[in-house]
Amino acid sequence: MAVLKHTLPYHHDSARLFEKIAHEPWAMLLDSGQAVDKKTGEPGSQYGQYDILVARPIATLVTNGSITSIQDRKPIISKEDPFFLLNQLLERYPAQDVGVPFSGGAMGYFSYDLCRRLERIDDKNTPENIPEMMVGIYDWAVVVDHRKKTAVLISHGFSEKTKQGWPALVRLFDAPNALEESTFKVTSETQCNFSEKGYHTAFDRIKNYILSGDCYQVNLAQRFSAQVCGDSWLAYKKLREISPAPFMAYMQLPLKQNDSFQVLSNSPERFVQVIGDHVETRPIKGTMPRAKDLEQDLANAQTLRNSRKDQAENLMIVDLLRNDIGKSCETGSVKVVKLFQLQSFANVHHLVSTVTAKLKQNTTVIDLLKGCFPGGSITGAPKIRAMEIIEELEPNRRGVYCGAIGYIGFDGKLDTNIAIRTAVINNEELSYYAGGGIVADSDRSKEYLETLDKASTMIELLKRFI
Repeated sequence: MAVLKHTLPYHHDSARLFEKIAHEPWAMLLDSGQAVDKKTGEPGSQYGQYDILVARPIATLVTNGSITSIQDRKPIISKEDPFFLLNQLLERYPAQDVGVPFSGGAMGYFSYDLCRRLERIDDKNTPENIPEMMVGIYDWAVVVDHRKKTAVLISHGFSEKTKQGWPALVRLFDAPNALEESTFKVTSETQCNFSEKGYHTAFDRIKNYILSGDCYQVNLAQRFSAQVCGDSWLAYKKLREISPAPFMAYMQLPLKQNDSFQVLSNSPERFVQVIGDHVETRPIKGTMPRAKDLEQDLANAQTLRNSRKDQAENLMIVDLLRNDIGKSCETGSVKVVKLFQLQSFANVHHLVSTVTAKLKQNTTVIDLLKGCFPGGSITGAPKIRAMEIIEELEPNRRGVYCGAIGYIGFDGKLDTNIAIRTAVINNEELSYYAGGGIVADSDRSKEYLETLDKASTMIELLKRFI
């Protein structure tokens, strides 16, 4: 089958291309953090190589509780494992690598709460009122390569609808952008589901669990929310300007009764990537705030580099992830290639490690994703006990936060983020979470302040629209 391909003019700001489809149901942008200098409008820092834009899926999978609804050639309702259903659907579309990271396949989110389909976790907290999984199967994509300075509209042409509509797609992306005036506004103060005292109480409970040998680390998160109105795409464009990150995403997703919600992810963390049989994960553990004063900022970075507490926290999660990816990888292939590397972002410094492995033969990338889900860096260790404690102590279900956003291509490639620094706008409420790993020598006041440091980008975003 011949690949459909059309070269588009390259521009360093992929938001210009995405604006042509940004308000369509199921439109998604995976954004590599190509920052733009506020004064010149020219490219600034660049974290990743590729941006990927999709819309108009040929099939969709939506999981609510034990039910997955599949809109395909005919609608299907199933109680099967959502990962199995996704793999079954993708198997119908085998494709060769055509030289770009994504030329069609599955894209969407896997919420943290999908963990209840994998493990027996109590289900008592306030839900986010969005599906546990929303994934589209896309027959075309726009791929922007910032290193080669190219942009291409590409498809394997599996769907007759794609082939018939190809000339119209080409015209859409070749056409100049229409000028549309829109607004976005924050209409309330920010609320939090923990008071500082309440956070300290939960922290002390975790410390007692750790000291009694029940667990080694637990990630405790706070939920922040504010009332908003207007065009969420404007909020995302400001977010990527304030704080570019390598695994950002924007999603425009439908709900029942013609409603919709949006996901705005500012994630710096890769969950799991597969190219061929090469597997990579990059867990983040260890955080220090950035400082405006250069000398103080460098001192903060050095303090983080030398922190035994943060290194120990990072190492626990590295060991957990080695075990998780080892389930689906060749024996002896799991390697820690980087440990405690410093990475600096707009508002915080982080310690990042890199673990690689070789995928087993006859093992799918979805087997790997399921075996690692949810990511250990945002649960704790041991994972299942940490998840039980999270359910006990956090007042709300996490929703998309601490799940994963990304793609599984028809060609077998996979790349996903850990959905931290991620906001959801639903029913005129913007909500986001910030958390951190608690270990035996954690200090509760410092941990509380760390969650505020991690929330600072979203706090700054909301200030821009008051």
